[in-house]
Amino acid sequence: MKEGIHPESYRPVVFKDMSNGDCFLSRSTCATKETIEFEGETYPLIKLEISSSSHPFYTGKSKLVDTAGRVDKFLSRYGNRKK
Repeated sequence: MKEGIHPESYRPVVFKDMSNGDCFLSRSTCATKETIEFEGETYPLIKLEISSSSHPFYTGKSKLVDTAGRVDKFLSRYGNRKK
């Protein structure tokens, strides 16, 4: 990798998938105030709503993640209409 092309804040960061609790270590420039103990060391923590470990495309499982109640709103508006 080329030297001197990354910003000064490019550092190891732990990303945590909040839907299933999985964590993985990567590098990022994202600013965060939270930290987590991971594999015996303390790293900055970035929380994710969904990642490749919980996304239906990667897992092959159909899982409905409805954080804003959109499905209930749709069903209350249109219901089970059959033609």
